Amino acid sequence: MDISTAPPILWRRAPRAAVRAFGAGSTWRSLMHLVTGAVLGSVGGVVIFVLTATGLAGLVSIVVPIIAAGALLVVNGALTAAQRSRHTAFLGTAWPEGTAAQPVTFAPRALLALVRNPRTWRQLSYHLIAGAGASFAAVLAIAAWTTGPMMVLAPVLGARSGLGAMHWILCGAGIIVTIAAPWLTQGLAALDGLLARLLLGTSRTEALEMRVTDLAASRDSTVDAADAERRRIERDLHDGAQQRLTSLAMNLGIARATLTDLPEEGTRAIAEAHEEAKQVLTDLRDLVRGLHPAVLEDRGLDAALSAVAARSPVPVRLRVDMDRRVARDVEAVAYFVVSEALTNVARHSGAEHAAVSISLEDGRLHLRIADDGRGGADPQGGTGLQGLADRVRSVDGTFQITSPLGGPTVIEAELPCAS
Repeated sequence: MDISTAPPILWRRAPRAAVRAFGAGSTWRSLMHLVTGAVLGSVGGVVIFVLTATGLAGLVSIVVPIIAAGALLVVNGALTAAQRSRHTAFLGTAWPEGTAAQPVTFAPRALLALVRNPRTWRQLSYHLIAGAGASFAAVLAIAAWTTGPMMVLAPVLGARSGLGAMHWILCGAGIIVTIAAPWLTQGLAALDGLLARLLLGTSRTEALEMRVTDLAASRDSTVDAADAERRRIERDLHDGAQQRLTSLAMNLGIARATLTDLPEEGTRAIAEAHEEAKQVLTDLRDLVRGLHPAVLEDRGLDAALSAVAARSPVPVRLRVDMDRRVARDVEAVAYFVVSEALTNVARHSGAEHAAVSISLEDGRLHLRIADDGRGGADPQGGTGLQGLADRVRSVDGTFQITSPLGGPTVIEAELPCAS
């Protein structure tokens, strides 16, 4: 656009914008926001002042300051809820989830938590500012709406006594003030909204903490859903395909034992089918056990790992020191870590012995799997160690492997457990 044409265009648009500002809903919502803010801010400021003065006057005793401080915190929470509702109603302010004001309570622990929370002091700062600032902003906006039109009428009011230059100056100033009133009102409301978002909302650190909490909750729900799906698949395979394969293997075994007068090719085909069915059944049982063993669900980690150690081709010394069961997802992770680690020992390490130690101390489940093999285990080498580390991290655990060439290999993991 040619710069020389910009001023005329702006001059043509300015009157229409000024007229639209008078009828805009945002203008009148902003005015109501300022008026209600003045009322609420004044009342809140007076209450805060009285409670503060009462607490200071009662310093000679302990009870009065404590009661006044508790009441001040309760009032702070109530004022915060009211101010947020006002900003949402008139300015459409959206507050992040998880930032709701603290519930009104006189519980000592809750009050102490409020005192320690920086958000409480930011909210109290807003109420102190709003006590005076909101009233000033409302008076300024109302003055612009009322004084401006009165100044415009100055020539009419001064016609009887004779018009002078001052009457026309007041008229021009009144026109300017009247035209500026909608913009002043919206600007003051926007300034109050900015201050509220800074003091009644959340800081960047608090927003990040809430985001981390949301992500952790989402991850936990994903882990729980995956574990539930594994249990469902295990149950379906156990009750469906496994039972049918068992029946098939039994029927083939009966046929193999009774149909002895068949030709050699038929007898051999039945025998091969019988052996293949038994092998498939064994593989399916291993698969089902790997998905989510029923013994883990029914009897816990000690019994499930005892079964794993008993099946291991490498002799395993197992020690489980737990005075209680832990969360199902933690049990599942611990089981799979130990099971996969012992599978790696049997397949890759060349070890003659292995030892598994599990203990529950200070709310954390400690796992240690060691073998006397050749060492050199590499998480990037495709042996499933990276998958173990990922499983451990899925429950906020730590995973460490030490495996120098020549051995021994030691895998250690810590899994947090809710009490």
